[in-house]
Amino acid sequence: MNRDKKVIEVRDMVKKFGDFTANDHLTFDVSEGEIFGFLGANGAGKTTALRILCGLSLPTSGEITVAGYNIYTDRERIKQSIGYMSQKFSLYEDLKVYENIRFYAGIYGLGRKYIKARTEQLLESLGLQDVRNKLITELPLGWRQKLAFSVAVFHKPSIVFLDEPTGGVDPVTRRQFWDLIYQASHDGITVFVTTHYMDEAEYCDRVSIMEAGKIEAIDSPGGLKATYKAKNMDEVFLAIAR
Repeated sequence: MNRDKKVIEVRDMVKKFGDFTANDHLTFDVSEGEIFGFLGANGAGKTTALRILCGLSLPTSGEITVAGYNIYTDRERIKQSIGYMSQKFSLYEDLKVYENIRFYAGIYGLGRKYIKARTEQLLESLGLQDVRNKLITELPLGWRQKLAFSVAVFHKPSIVFLDEPTGGVDPVTRRQFWDLIYQASHDGITVFVTTHYMDEAEYCDRVSIMEAGKIEAIDSPGGLKATYKAKNMDEVFLAIAR
């Protein structure tokens, strides 16, 4: 892992929908292996920016590279180089646990032998061997979320994008989910995560806080708390929102 290596570079990114500016001249970098929190209230422009970085939408203007690829000309290469877990549950509920893993691995063009070996390794690490033949709908939400994350990084992408991944799960499961994020970061995967849980901001290496389409602050959680003379990230967020 090389923290001097920038895997996401954004300069003056603008996204407009008619007269409405969803992203207003965003500029930031994200380093290899970094856990980067992208925070903001609903409607701040987080998901719009996320979709652009994932190659699902084009910006109105700006210079952007993701995993070394240009957002305007290399969107298909970007999609092959990243993992993505959506805000809404992203696995197929009418497929079994192992079928979901095999399906998503196949999308990324991985070989059968590799898929088989990695599937067994994944099921064992998550403690899901006994439920491998169960439908996704039969699993508790926390297990489903952890499985969805593991599938998103199954092909060992350089970056994984997580859009509010812990919504609706209990605090213990949220903490376990973050253990998976730490492991991915340790393995050199950059984690770009949107969340509205301020306690989760404390788990990130750096945090960007958006308000009305603009980045109002960007720093480590400790740096932000010092700047805003705040005891926690809730107080930082409230100070910026006011």
